[in-house]
Amino acid sequence: MILIRNLVFILVSVLYLAPSAFSQKKVITGIVKDYNSEERVPFASVYFQNTTVGKLTDSSGSFSFYLDKWPSDTLLITCVGFQPYKLFLPHDKDSFLLEIPMERGTFNEGVRVKTKVNKGLLLWRKIVQNKPRNDRYRFSNFSYELYNKLELDIKNFKFGITKLKPFKPVNKIINQYMDTTDGHPYLPTYLTETLSDYYYQKKPLKRREVIKAVNTNGVKNESIIQFLGGMDQNVNVYNNFIPVFDKQFVSPASDNGDFYYNYSVRDTQVIGKNRYYHLIFVPRRTGTNTFEGDCWVHAGTFAIQKMNLRLGKEANINHIDNLSLIQEYSLIGDSLWFLAKDKFVADGSLFGKNFPGAIGRKTTTYRNVVVNDTSVINQLNKNKILEEVVTLPGAPEKGREFWDTSRHETLTTTERGIIAMIDTLRNAPEFKKLTNTIEFIATGYMDIGNLQIGPWYNWFTYNSQEHFRMRFDLGSNKGFDKHFWWHGYLAYGFGDQKFKGKGELFYLPKKHPRLYLYGSYIQDYDFGQSYYGEVSTDNIFAVAVRKANIPIKFMKVTEQRFEFFNETRSGFSTLFAANHKTYLPVRNLISEDSFLSVKGHNPFTTTEVSLKIRFAYLEKFLENTFFRTSLGSPYPIGEFVIAHGFSGVLNSNYDYTKIAGSISDYIKIPPFGNISFQVYAGKTFGTLPYVFLDIAPGNELYYYNKYAFNTMNKYEFIHDRFAGVNFEHNFGNSIFRFITPKLKLRQFWTAKALWGSLSDANYQYNFKQGNNFQTLNGKTYLELGTGIDNILKVFRIDFVWRLLPTPLPVETSRKFGIFGSFRLSF
Repeated sequence: MILIRNLVFILVSVLYLAPSAFSQKKVITGIVKDYNSEERVPFASVYFQNTTVGKLTDSSGSFSFYLDKWPSDTLLITCVGFQPYKLFLPHDKDSFLLEIPMERGTFNEGVRVKTKVNKGLLLWRKIVQNKPRNDRYRFSNFSYELYNKLELDIKNFKFGITKLKPFKPVNKIINQYMDTTDGHPYLPTYLTETLSDYYYQKKPLKRREVIKAVNTNGVKNESIIQFLGGMDQNVNVYNNFIPVFDKQFVSPASDNGDFYYNYSVRDTQVIGKNRYYHLIFVPRRTGTNTFEGDCWVHAGTFAIQKMNLRLGKEANINHIDNLSLIQEYSLIGDSLWFLAKDKFVADGSLFGKNFPGAIGRKTTTYRNVVVNDTSVINQLNKNKILEEVVTLPGAPEKGREFWDTSRHETLTTTERGIIAMIDTLRNAPEFKKLTNTIEFIATGYMDIGNLQIGPWYNWFTYNSQEHFRMRFDLGSNKGFDKHFWWHGYLAYGFGDQKFKGKGELFYLPKKHPRLYLYGSYIQDYDFGQSYYGEVSTDNIFAVAVRKANIPIKFMKVTEQRFEFFNETRSGFSTLFAANHKTYLPVRNLISEDSFLSVKGHNPFTTTEVSLKIRFAYLEKFLENTFFRTSLGSPYPIGEFVIAHGFSGVLNSNYDYTKIAGSISDYIKIPPFGNISFQVYAGKTFGTLPYVFLDIAPGNELYYYNKYAFNTMNKYEFIHDRFAGVNFEHNFGNSIFRFITPKLKLRQFWTAKALWGSLSDANYQYNFKQGNNFQTLNGKTYLELGTGIDNILKVFRIDFVWRLLPTPLPVETSRKFGIFGSFRLSF
């Protein structure tokens, strides 16, 4: 039993009552709260130690005692799922006003079944049996007003940050707003509020949210505002699985809950005229994606009135020390149960619970509920797509008077202090300098006035052609212009003693739906295929991870490019591009002298126009002023590209046509993890040198590349007809749950296959003496892999086997490779 005297916030005050009436009375009033979620704990046992004097807290977590004398000097508070709490009461005090924070404990004592009939299991079966008439999604349509409040606090800030020299200038500001009420120092840093109307229709599925007001306290990013409502934060405890960040956890109300949980009925309470059962549940096995917690179940309808979910300490999720999810339901009329409030609290750190981390709190309340009404359908008919979020004009500019009358619950003293602190920090030069430094280290970019430099990791590198290479980038930021963006870099190699560079201009007249124009000019080495999130060869990190004994290929490219992009609200987008490109092989590739040219022009010159059509239904993005990052789509994403080359235009040598297409998707399949795949194919019509054919993406680094064949070298295979598939299945801790559960290791397997061939004309044109590439000629290229993910929560190791074709054609090919990568995930 742990004594936590320094955690209690005691407001000791002598009541100003008439001495004649209360001179001999001892008075204690207080509330019991969950320390992590700050929710009140109903029906906790509060009694004086070693006595029979005690009572239960009421349904709101409150209690009070009026006594002639203290029965003992120690108050003991207990509740299933929490650590016992002892509080010493000085005898020289006559009255106390208490707020008791209960620390997380265990529910295991509550699920010991000593009878032949497990009442907890019977109650779970009744909950599952009655889900169709208690789940709010049983209604044909419904709407409600939603108030959403998000708070972010930094914990252990004083311990981990203020001792470091760069943070000393902001010590005074930090200490001014540091909250140490409960003995755990944390810094409240951010608060948002959103008020919206939400509409739902079951068949056909339609959703609409109208954001009426939003208070972001200085953050003006419109894409973030879209995620602050209720469209993307719905949790339903009646579902079989409940999302926790990017994981799916088994709900205690799952149809298969008895396979994952042990259940027990703790007690029964009567509130008003209704009787409720107290159901306790804990995971049956450690290491599974399950919760522990309790719920109150209405007798008769077997509807969940309140659900308390906690993340088990053995759950396979990263960077989270504590997590609580609470949902409360209330009656509409006499028998219809509907969600009234939910709260989500996550407490975590990247490096451990004693290091600086964050506490996130989300509180959502629901009012003005309407079910099965034509007014809901009328609002949904305004949708231009099936799911739409609309932010009303002026929503971010609502004043204090509006929020004081419109928010569903008043702000606490701490929450009001956050708003004042944000204003102070935003205007403090020391804090601005600190945040700019952190951003520069993390992203590589730094703003200097209306200009931007970086990324710093491209400033210098080394390769066998250029030897030591330096590069400097300069671009504009939103302060320069909110529609135009320009960027360029200049690089110099001390080995070849030549300058290289790039310049680009981007114009964004419309963001929703997106429309932009783009133009660029580049003269530099082609460093091969590079994708978002993967390591290219033009940075400082590539020096250390390059495979040995593989000749590095150098191809110089000069390109002028123009793009026009247009997007519709339905998810369709078109990208028209025109480019003029000239290649110059420099090392370990067949030179242009081996190919015929037209009128003395470089045979590696082409002029091409292309059209790319993409469909990603309900795809979501996180945007800044100019660019955006896809957060994915709940549906498969399809792409189709057609391109045509024109001979005789700007010294171009070839007429040809290319077509290609792909379908990709990411699917969660709880409890078996998730899968991702991409299926693609393409064909080139025309006779071309190898630089304009399809070059299978190889990887010559020991850093794993998700989009390439990792045991294949660059320029190893060329084709004019191809098809392929990439597949990856991550199935969580799997066997590691039984071997090393505390390390939270995860397992996966991958498969990558490619089929390709080359026409006779292209074979004769490209396969000359001294070439170092080949074609599959209809054979299958196959890589299979497996590995260990989540090593120290950030590293992944892939073991990849090259199985086909056999035998290996060249000495530099490898049957087996070990690759590493770095990735952050929950």
